[in-house]
Amino acid sequence: MTEVPRAVEKNIEPQMVIEGAGVLLRRSFGPSRENLFDPFLLFDHFAFNDPIEGPLVGFPMHPHRGIETVTYMLEGSTRHRDSLGNMGVIGPGDVQWMTSGRGIMHEEMPKRGPEGTVNGFQLWVNLPAAEKMGAPSYQEVSSEEIPTAGENGAKVRVVAGRYAGVSGPVTEIAAQPLYMDVTLQAGEEFSLPVPAGHTVVAYVFEGRGLFGEGVDHIVDAVRMLVFGEGDLILARAAPNSHVRFMLVAGAPFGEPIVPYGPFVMNTEAEIKQALSDLRDGTFVQN
Repeated sequence: MTEVPRAVEKNIEPQMVIEGAGVLLRRSFGPSRENLFDPFLLFDHFAFNDPIEGPLVGFPMHPHRGIETVTYMLEGSTRHRDSLGNMGVIGPGDVQWMTSGRGIMHEEMPKRGPEGTVNGFQLWVNLPAAEKMGAPSYQEVSSEEIPTAGENGAKVRVVAGRYAGVSGPVTEIAAQPLYMDVTLQAGEEFSLPVPAGHTVVAYVFEGRGLFGEGVDHIVDAVRMLVFGEGDLILARAAPNSHVRFMLVAGAPFGEPIVPYGPFVMNTEAEIKQALSDLRDGTFVQN
C-alpha cells in the first residue's frame, strides 16, 4: 500500500503568556472545549534568557486531575516535588511524564544552567474518561536513558514511539504517543510512518525547514505545525540551515472535555467535584 504524506494544515505562531508565579511562556495551544488537538491539550515553550526578566520564578504547589504532563528540558533544570512525597531534578535532556489521574499537588521550580539560561517544553496529554480517576504515577527518564537514532543524516532522540528500529523508554500511555526531538543538518531529510487518524504536530524551535506533502512548506523557527490526514510525515532542513523540532503524535479519544485551569474532565459535574475535593481536603488520596 502506498503511504500518503501528510500536508501542513495549520502554521501557528506561539503567543506569549504568563503562567504560574509570573513565568513567561510561548504557548502554541491550550486547553479548550473544542479539543482541536485531541489527545493533546497544551504545548508550552519556556525560556528564561532575558536579564530583564529578573529573578527566576516558577510554578508553586498546584493541583492536577485528569491529565498527563510531560516536561522535557533542553537547558537548565527544574526541581519538582509533590503531595505524594516524590521529589527530584529534571536536568538537560531529561524527561518527566507525570500521570495525574484522580489528583496530585505538584510544584516545579526552574533553575538557570551554566550559560544562564533555562529552556524546555511542557506538553499536556489528555486521559480517557476510564482512566481520569486512576492512581497518579510517574515515568522519569534521564538523558542517558533516551536513545538516539538516525537515518539519512537525521538525529532523533526517541522519548516515546519508534524510529529507525529504536523504541523510546516512555511506554503504556493511553494516547499511544510519539514524542521525538529531531535535528536535521542542512539538506538532510526525515520521514516517519504515523498511523492514519492520529493527531500530528511539530514544534519548530531552531533553524529553517521544509515540511508536508511535497516537503515544500517552508518554516522558520519558532512555529507550531499541524498536519492533516495521511500516514507519513516528511521533513527536510533548508539548504543553508539546520532545523530542530519536536514531533508529537497520538491517538485521539474522541470524548468531550471540560477544561478548568489545571483540571481536564469530561463533564462540568466532574469539575465541580474536583473543586469540592480541594475545598474538603480529599483531593489527594494516598
